[in-house]
Amino acid sequence: MSCTDAAEIAEAALVLPIVFMMLLGIYWFGRALNTYETINHAAIEATRAVTLYSCATCGNASTPSNAGAVVQQVLQASALDPNLATVIAGETVTGCAGGTVACPSTPVGSSSGNICVYTNVQIGSPGTCGVSVSFQYPYQFYFPFTSLDLQKLELKTRVQMRGEF
Repeated sequence: MSCTDAAEIAEAALVLPIVFMMLLGIYWFGRALNTYETINHAAIEATRAVTLYSCATCGNASTPSNAGAVVQQVLQASALDPNLATVIAGETVTGCAGGTVACPSTPVGSSSGNICVYTNVQIGSPGTCGVSVSFQYPYQFYFPFTSLDLQKLELKTRVQMRGEF
C-alpha cells in the first residue's frame, strides 16, 4: 500500500460522512416541506368547503363541521395522522364586527377537536368578510449527530378565504 492509497482512504473517511449528512439533510428538510404543503392544502380545502354552498339553488351552505372531515381526508390521503393536528394556542383573528375572535370553544375535527374554523372574520381591508381555518401539525427530524436529531417542530397553517355568499 502506497502513501497515495492511504491518503485517498483518509480523505474518503473524512468526506463520506459529510456527504451522507448532506443527503440526510436534503431528505428530512424535503419531507418537512412536503408535510407543510400537505397541511396547507388541507386548510385550503377546508376553508373552501366552509365558504361555498353545496348547491346554488338549494340554500344549504356548508357548516364549519365540514372542515374537520375535509382536513381528515386530505391528511389521510398523504399518510399523515389527522389526530396529531392541534389548535394553535393563543391565536386570535379580527372579526367583521370589530374586536378579536378567539378559537371557538369546541374546535372541529377529530373527537378531540383539532382545527379552528373562524367564520365572519375580517379578510384584508375592513368590510371584506370571510372564513379562516388554522391548525398546527408536529414534525420530527431524525438527523443523527446534530442538534436537530429528534427535534420537534410545530408546522402551522392559517388560510383565509372571502365568503361567496
